[in-house]
Amino acid sequence: MSEFQKPETKNSKLETKNWFASWFDTNYYHTLYKDRNYREAQVFMDNLTHYLNLPEEAKILDLACGKGRHSIYLNQLGFNVLGADLSENSIAEASKNTNKNLNFKVHDMREPFEEKFDAIFNLFTSFGYFESDDDNLTTLIAIKESLSEYGFAVIDFMNVTNVIANLVSEEMKTVDTIDFHIKRYVKDNHIFKEITFEDKGEKFHFTEKVQALTLHDFETMMEEAGIFLLDIFGDYKLKKFHKTESERLIMIFK
Repeated sequence: MSEFQKPETKNSKLETKNWFASWFDTNYYHTLYKDRNYREAQVFMDNLTHYLNLPEEAKILDLACGKGRHSIYLNQLGFNVLGADLSENSIAEASKNTNKNLNFKVHDMREPFEEKFDAIFNLFTSFGYFESDDDNLTTLIAIKESLSEYGFAVIDFMNVTNVIANLVSEEMKTVDTIDFHIKRYVKDNHIFKEITFEDKGEKFHFTEKVQALTLHDFETMMEEAGIFLLDIFGDYKLKKFHKTESERLIMIFK
């Protein structure tokens, strides 16, 4: 899971009125997920930009960009990239890579941009973290309104059916001498991940929470938003989507 997480922490210094921002604004989030496969992410960007046949120096919005790993690579491919994320800490870190064709800004994905983009990418399950279903629809409309006339948008979401079938209920990951105790479960049409750990004498507890949105759910929302779903893939090599077998749900739309 990725972008907006719901915090339940005993450390008051980490509390925030925006529940979907707190966990991302901690260094512990980036510590836990530091072993993500960057090469796989690059292969995905290569395949995706080739499939979309984006023009040279196309304007791309990396929506919910985190520390900007996709944005940086897309810029290296020659594209003009804006990375946007709600986490001020993540944007501060990503901004260290700024150049004339790579910029970052703090932004709520529910708000459209005034400028228009040739492509908008929402990657690594960075959708479905809001409490209200209306916010999901609002986000889709904001993406649509931020596209140029001939632009394409991409949502890279988990394949809920596959994730639930293969859910690991409990595990412990040790990263940088910190033991992260992780519990996963499904409740109220959400997939939860509880993360408990200790560091420097303090105890921490966060709960990630993402809606268990299926392809049918997205199709229903997209129809309401006036969005055209053009293609669906099941992994980062852009293989055909299979409801039970695919690891990802990658949707191309405009």
